[in-house]
Amino acid sequence: MLNALLLIGGLALILAGANGLTDGSAAVAKRFRISDLVIGLTIVAFGTSAPELVISVLSALNGSAGMAIGNVVGSNIFNVLMIIGCTAWYFPSR
Repeated sequence: MLNALLLIGGLALILAGANGLTDGSAAVAKRFRISDLVIGLTIVAFGTSAPELVISVLSALNGSAGMAIGNVVGSNIFNVLMIIGCTAWYFPSR
């Protein structure tokens, strides 16, 4: 029971941290008059990848290299397939 609560709490903290990082970075970039395209392609992309980076680094430091590699590979597979799927759904072939 405690492990489930810790998992849910950890996921909530990761989500809140990523959201705060992307919102804060976007606000700073807008203050420097950086275009929305650049913000979207760099800052938001980094912010959404930051949780995986933290988990991979912590796993590697704790001696779980397999977990770090699995996290990176799984995340990349999901991201590629999600982009392809959303693009195909939004722009269906005619």
